[in-house]
Amino acid sequence: MKHDQLIIATRNPGKAREFREMFEPKGITIKTLADFPDIGDINENGTTFEENATIKAETISQRTNQPVLADDSGLEVVALNGDPGIHSARYASDHDDAANNHKLLTNLAGVPAENRQAAFHTTLVLLKPNGDKLVADGEVQGSILTAPRGENGFGYDPLFWLADKQKSMAELSDDEKNAISHRGRALRNLMTRFDEWWEA
Repeated sequence: MKHDQLIIATRNPGKAREFREMFEPKGITIKTLADFPDIGDINENGTTFEENATIKAETISQRTNQPVLADDSGLEVVALNGDPGIHSARYASDHDDAANNHKLLTNLAGVPAENRQAAFHTTLVLLKPNGDKLVADGEVQGSILTAPRGENGFGYDPLFWLADKQKSMAELSDDEKNAISHRGRALRNLMTRFDEWWEA
């Protein structure tokens, strides 16, 4: 089955832009859930990043008969025993970045800088309608600031400090972020196997 279109399982324009920049050089048309308004909310009731990404990919691929790339990403904070983890997007309320960041800062109040280590994690799941599946992971290490910094990001980016860059994730340019981000790393891992999977 020959494809020239890939659905990215997101309504987040920032995330869609990151993926589009990665795939457009391959001549693949990128669609998102914004192009398929009939696909309602998907119950991501898995217990791991991979399970949630697979649930999204399977649901959308079955409804559209198109290949789908789904990701589940989250922030894992050591001092919070790995929270918010798979609940990152809905930590305080559904996809409200400001509320989620406020809750994170509140829960880390009084935790000293040396104990604020965190990691951004992404699991990507590519799925074809015939069930062919490709999985890749990516992670970036950092720590949590006490106040947001930067405007060029979404989610927890303004609070995620990268010591080697001396910047928050939200202070990076798109190119800088793609080069080091968890999603960028997972995508590069995926891309080493993508062509073979896509053409099969």
